[in-house]
Amino acid sequence: MSLTTFLCLLQAQAQNGYDIRLTLKPYKNSKIYLGYYYGKIKAVADSITLDENSTGHFTGKEKLTGGVYFIVSPSKTILFELLIDSQQHFSLAADTLHLPGSVTFTGSPENTVFQQYTLFTNNKGSEIVASQKELAATHDKKDSLRLREKIRRLNEEIQQYRQQIAARYPQSLLTMLFHAMKEPVVPPAPKVGGKVDSLFPYHYFKAHYWDSISFTDDRLTRTPVFEPRLDKYYKDLVSPQADSIEREADMMLLEARVNKTMFQFLLVYFVQKYVNPEYMGQDAVFVHLFEKYINTGQAEFFTEKYRQYLNNRAYSLMANLIGQPAANLEMVDSSGKPRPLYGVQAPFTVICFWDATCGHCKEVVPRLDSIFQAKWKQQGVKLYGVMVDGGQEAWLQFIKDHNLKDWIHVYETKAHQDSTEAAGQAGYRQLYDVYQTPILYLLDKDKRIIAKKLSYQQLDEVLNLKLQHEKSH
Repeated sequence: MSLTTFLCLLQAQAQNGYDIRLTLKPYKNSKIYLGYYYGKIKAVADSITLDENSTGHFTGKEKLTGGVYFIVSPSKTILFELLIDSQQHFSLAADTLHLPGSVTFTGSPENTVFQQYTLFTNNKGSEIVASQKELAATHDKKDSLRLREKIRRLNEEIQQYRQQIAARYPQSLLTMLFHAMKEPVVPPAPKVGGKVDSLFPYHYFKAHYWDSISFTDDRLTRTPVFEPRLDKYYKDLVSPQADSIEREADMMLLEARVNKTMFQFLLVYFVQKYVNPEYMGQDAVFVHLFEKYINTGQAEFFTEKYRQYLNNRAYSLMANLIGQPAANLEMVDSSGKPRPLYGVQAPFTVICFWDATCGHCKEVVPRLDSIFQAKWKQQGVKLYGVMVDGGQEAWLQFIKDHNLKDWIHVYETKAHQDSTEAAGQAGYRQLYDVYQTPILYLLDKDKRIIAKKLSYQQLDEVLNLKLQHEKSH
């Protein structure tokens, strides 16, 4: 073996894992943490106890995923950030009484550049904040123009500084961060048939939103900028319809599939965003993700307990997606007479799952009855009230005390519940995702689900829209 080959082998072995030597004054015999961003979450990668000389080193056999990390004090306060990429053997020193200017790096040129950038932007940022305060306080027009120009110039200086770094270090983690923070600049809209295309800015911005950002770069997952960028994209640029979201998510996951870390990050992000979505109907996105990725063995990184939770949620939601036929409810009324849901004949049916002993139900149910009596009943709406818990005595007493007439009041018998469980069939709680009360559903004449889990005021708005649509057609 040649000397050159031997030295190369030694260097390769030395670069295995990570070894970050730290001197952090004035801490002595204190526990210090190395943390990192995982989207909006802050997590701990490692911890050490400094010696009498305020020194120690973070070390591990496996390399850390590249990204933005930070040093955390014994009191769990973030002291300063650093970058960890391919070079994971270096030293840093700082005096916490003189941050951020006292931080120095040895053996990590990228962190030296990052520290210089941090100091530059901190100074410019302080000037911008001070100018903004002056601007808010001034009533002089000339002074206002001067301050606005100063703020514009300071922001431009920050952008120019970033561009200089990006030009000098195009493949660096810092440059990747700049790309992740930069939004598209929309050019003037072209004219179509002599008129300016009003949709051009939206289409251009959306089409170029992910320029220079790769979904195979797992370093993005350990930055504080990537998840907010995803949030903005799906909030402002993607149609809220489930099928539109599914197409976008599938494209991202397809590109990320070659990188396990990024694939996991994105799938977790989408699952958590849509398992209990902000908007009605978007739970169909979670069902799509479950069927395409989770139920096909592509999400083994989830714990067994969490997979079971997702499994239960998916099968509950599959039965009550918007536009699908509602599951039949084999219920009986207070006299024991069978009153199945599909036996109700009406242009619209509102199902109310409620509990006479539930505090929220005690407030909502009488108000629901008021709008039913004053308005819905005349529109042909039938109100199918399902007793969930609380017992028959409390249920019947509440109905009597609040004069809940003209409802179809029903409950499930113990015998029917037992036979359903014995047959291994899903009960109404799972079929309608009833894990709290009250819960409202709106069905059409064919018992297809129009709306679900809305307030009675929101349900009334949906009903009005449906009735107006029917009149106009």
